[in-house]
Amino acid sequence: MDGRLLQLLLAVYEEQSVTRAAHRLGVTQSAVSHLLDKLRVIVGDPLFVRSGRGIVATARAEALAQRARLLLDDMRAFATTGGFDPGTLSMSVTIAANDLQRDLLLPLVLQRARQQAPGLTLRVIPSGAPTPEMLRDGHCQLVISPRPPEAADLKHKRLFDDRYLVFYDASRRDPPRDRAAYLSADHVTVVYEPRRQLDLDQVLASRGIHRRMVASVPGFAGVPPFLRGSDLLATAPSLLRAGLMRGLAAVPVPVPCPRMPMYLIWHVRHQDDAMHLWLRRQVEAAVKPALQAADESSDARGPGL
Repeated sequence: MDGRLLQLLLAVYEEQSVTRAAHRLGVTQSAVSHLLDKLRVIVGDPLFVRSGRGIVATARAEALAQRARLLLDDMRAFATTGGFDPGTLSMSVTIAANDLQRDLLLPLVLQRARQQAPGLTLRVIPSGAPTPEMLRDGHCQLVISPRPPEAADLKHKRLFDDRYLVFYDASRRDPPRDRAAYLSADHVTVVYEPRRQLDLDQVLASRGIHRRMVASVPGFAGVPPFLRGSDLLATAPSLLRAGLMRGLAAVPVPVPCPRMPMYLIWHVRHQDDAMHLWLRRQVEAAVKPALQAADESSDARGPGL
């Protein structure tokens, strides 16, 4: 048994697919199948069985996956005791982020990190409405979200904050310049599973500001298709202007509106881990140039407000 087999077990367990696990690990499907057979012999269990068109973990694999995460954490800590050299890293890290923070930060994080650690690979998963279990169970090493889960065993650091804008298709409607025009319009919003509203929507509703929502989507990437060619409005972070909302017009929200913070979140067991400290610094270092690039991209489009 070695760290490679532990990583394999977790990859197949989390992906529920030999093909996706191979892609995640950067090896061939036959290599994953071969190592999986070796692991089955070692532990004396089939580990994964077919179910429909996919595979599911056995009870033994469920238990082993939990232990494998802890063992891999211990192995990484052991390897970095007395000094940490990112140039020797050969591993995959998983960061949970939704579309805004994913597109804004993570390409630059990967670019910067691989300059120091060419053996590093990045896996991005959606954070949705993040839960403590995502970090406790080792599904990811970091979460980037405006909503840190409330848990005593989690740490977080504020990365930046953003304002909200009202986005619309200028070819189909005029901007909502006042409260009456804003509240009389039809709106699109984001609701993360399981039925978790945006903080913005909750705050406005608590202030007695009720909008007519005619559509909800599971992420900001789903909003622009509803706006283009319609008279709908969407209230969303301004940083989306440079990416997902490109080509749409935007104006300030004509009602009192909170700002949106963004946090980096991790489990307390990684607080002093050298590799994890380095990874968090890569994310923090990417914030300023990412925000600057987003501003320059928005300015290059001309006045958007």
